[in-house]
Amino acid sequence: MNETRGSALRPLARVLTDGRTGPVLLFVEGAAGTGKSHLLQELADLPGTAETVRVRWRCGTDGGPPDEDAHRRVPTLWLVDDVHRADEAELRRLRRVLEALEPGSAAAVAYRPEELPAPGLPLGAPPLTYPSRLTVLRHRPAPWDEERVRRAAAEALEADCTDEVVRRLRELTGGVPRVVVDLLAVLGERHPPFTGTAAEVEAVGVPARLAELVLSRTHALPPAHRPVVWAAAVLGEPAGRDELIAVSGLGAAAGGDALLRALETAALAEPAEGRYGFAVPLAAPAVRACVPGPVRQDLHGRAARALGRRQPVPWADVAEHHRAAGDTRRWLGAVERAAESAAASGRHEQAVALLERTLATPGLPPRSRARLAPLLARSAVTGLRSDRTVEVLAQIVRDASLPPAVRGELRLDLGLMLCNQMGRFPEGWRMLEIAAAELREVRPGLAARAMTALSSPYWPGSSLDVHRRWLAEATAAADVSGDEPMRTAVLAGRAGLAMSCADPGAWELAKELPAEDTDPACARQAARGLCNTADFAVWLGFYERAEDLLAAGSDLSARSGAPYMEYNALGTRLLQEWWTGRWPGLAERCEDFVAATADMPFIASDAYVVRGLLAVAQGDWGEAMSWLSQRGTFGTEKLPVPLGATAAGGMIRLALARQEVEAAAEQARAAWAVVAGKGVWPWAAELAPWAVEALSRAGDGAAAHAVVRDFSRGLGRSDAPAARAALIWSRAVLAETEAPDREPRDGLLRAAELYRQAAAAYAELPRPYTRALTAEGAARCVLAADSDVGTGPDAGSVTGAGAEPDTEPGTGAGSGASPVPAADHGDTTASPAPTSNPTPIPDSAPAPDHPTTPAAIAELEDCARSFTELGAVWDAARARALLRTRLPARKGRPPGRPSHADELSPREAEVAQLAVSGLTNREIAATLHLSPRTVEQHIARAMRKTGALSRRDLAHRLGGTP
Repeated sequence: MNETRGSALRPLARVLTDGRTGPVLLFVEGAAGTGKSHLLQELADLPGTAETVRVRWRCGTDGGPPDEDAHRRVPTLWLVDDVHRADEAELRRLRRVLEALEPGSAAAVAYRPEELPAPGLPLGAPPLTYPSRLTVLRHRPAPWDEERVRRAAAEALEADCTDEVVRRLRELTGGVPRVVVDLLAVLGERHPPFTGTAAEVEAVGVPARLAELVLSRTHALPPAHRPVVWAAAVLGEPAGRDELIAVSGLGAAAGGDALLRALETAALAEPAEGRYGFAVPLAAPAVRACVPGPVRQDLHGRAARALGRRQPVPWADVAEHHRAAGDTRRWLGAVERAAESAAASGRHEQAVALLERTLATPGLPPRSRARLAPLLARSAVTGLRSDRTVEVLAQIVRDASLPPAVRGELRLDLGLMLCNQMGRFPEGWRMLEIAAAELREVRPGLAARAMTALSSPYWPGSSLDVHRRWLAEATAAADVSGDEPMRTAVLAGRAGLAMSCADPGAWELAKELPAEDTDPACARQAARGLCNTADFAVWLGFYERAEDLLAAGSDLSARSGAPYMEYNALGTRLLQEWWTGRWPGLAERCEDFVAATADMPFIASDAYVVRGLLAVAQGDWGEAMSWLSQRGTFGTEKLPVPLGATAAGGMIRLALARQEVEAAAEQARAAWAVVAGKGVWPWAAELAPWAVEALSRAGDGAAAHAVVRDFSRGLGRSDAPAARAALIWSRAVLAETEAPDREPRDGLLRAAELYRQAAAAYAELPRPYTRALTAEGAARCVLAADSDVGTGPDAGSVTGAGAEPDTEPGTGAGSGASPVPAADHGDTTASPAPTSNPTPIPDSAPAPDHPTTPAAIAELEDCARSFTELGAVWDAARARALLRTRLPARKGRPPGRPSHADELSPREAEVAQLAVSGLTNREIAATLHLSPRTVEQHIARAMRKTGALSRRDLAHRLGGTP
């Protein structure tokens, strides 16, 4: 698993391949396990040196080669290992061999410098008399860097490791190859299997080979000297001489002697100048475990005192030493100092981990719990929670002996965690209500914070009026408290609520948030307000204006140590990139976000939804449903209201695509009830058009009308560009679906005009994908009107039999050879309930010459291009399928089907791409207006031409790209 050391091998290779070159001696020095023996093996296997005699010699085992080998006159490569184990006689023989090296010969001599009898003299004293013709080189194998450790881990564990795991492997082993390999072998044999966390690496223990080496060296010391090694093991990191001697308990003179002796025997090393410890950090636990318990406690007590004299004081380490020494009072005091220090510097995760461990200790004094629990709660709310944090706090808050103010504060922070970081809204809401009541009289500032949280409309459940009442109470409580951070918190809540409701005054409120506040508590509340307001502005469609808020909020979150808000801002940015068409790499960014928050999936809910919407557009419907449903990590009903409405819109569209019309309608009713119950109507923008389509196609026209009517009334005159565009889109859907029943042609043209208005509104935002969807709707309606045919399923929609003949564009069928497809399952509008006896255009009908037809075709071509540029494979295929029914035959083409020999035809390539994206034959047929049998034939030909053995293999043959 070592890599070839090119610089070390080149001189020897040159000598061995050119017999006239003077001899070379290479000293290979390095601690145990650094790869010296492996390097000797690489030298033995040098290519182009077959004529060279190899003589292997391992010192201290068999006395070396016979005497006659020492006087070889032919080119020879001497490979001598473990020279530090050679006795005087063996060293004399080796010196004679090296002094007699002839041209064309070379020697590589490997040893551990820390175990040489005479330090710095591998061949003993006096120094060797080197012949003038001899070139002498020295090579020290370097420890592995993180990239080399990563490759070794991937090979040993047959899986990629996270950066954190690789970094911890490198730190613990010091990059020593043998130790890395041994540790990976232990990890590979774990039961249960290794899951890829740094904690598992730390808990795996010390590999046997390393433990035996360090314990044997420690045991070789006189008993009086061993405490200095024990002190290094207890400290666990390199320390200065005076500190190490102080922890050992030896006096200055005795301690100095002990340290010198430990260095001479390699029991300790000097990893950095003036710092002494173990060459491999992982060796410390092996020694520490062998120290007698009472002695170990004394060592920990002295270590706590020694570290307490450092500046700055490493309080977390001091706390751990006091705990190990059995000093509970000093332990808890140091824990408190450590948590406060970590939180003040923004290291909330470190504070949370320390406090969780401490508060989970049985028998902790109630007074200490009351002091430490609020610290844990505050850090967990500002940072990133863990399930264990919630469990610990939930247990503590039930303690009746806690002072009411402390219990109320814990309820507040626990409620915030349950709502914001875990998606457990009902529990969190109840906890916040109780906290507001408990704190109202004793700590009105904290009560104001709880009330502000209850004023947020983001969570499902209470109506907008309830949130407004809580905000009024929060404002009053904050004024009574005189607490400036809580006043900032209430201002953040006011700005967020105003922006969510599209109140024009929200922008002025956002400007009042102190983006440069030096008070960390105020800064964190301002960061929350800026990020939340930016998020709500993005939902409204103010993408450019939201950018400044988002940048300011992200920057302030980072500066004030609020990682939870940083993640919130990242989720908002993913939504913004989805809507504004910044799709390159967006899927990967979503997946990276999900991976980074694997233990708290609710925080990544934005990423799940955006990734699912991308999958819908790309035709990867199996993945789409998985992502939109949060991959089973938690129920979609727990999503914040706007995000839940957006996910529901995607799932309704997916159900319609699969012709599951009744299921789509049921989803629409349920999702619409949530939005209507909340009363924040701009958040209906991503749901309304799909809900109207689902209800219309299910034959529930009254409900579809009610959706449009409620949406319109709810918006009123509010300044919500995305919602206003969605309202026009919804009206267009309604007009199209009703056209077959009343004045089909005029109704379709009215729908087309509404679609154009929606497209123009989305273009202005800008939202290129939605603009293309609505523009496609306009073109479809015009073409349907010019064909004088309804848009019902029998007229070519995906739920009917209007499959397109198996022809390429212009291959003799004529531009009007098949019915114009209407709103399909992936389109922006609805297909109505079937009309009675529609009259399709006969195959021989001439192409219509209505003046709007060329413009509609041009618009449809532009939509297909836009979809393709975005990567919306499924939408592009659908638009091209509609175009094929209208494009005139190309001139100059011979009649009949074009021959593509062994290359895929355009249609075969299109069908194959949809097939590898996950669509079934029936779904592909619905998208492209083909019969399932034709789709089956296209896939069979694509597999034959590419040599694919299955659909999965076809994906590899096509390169897996649209």
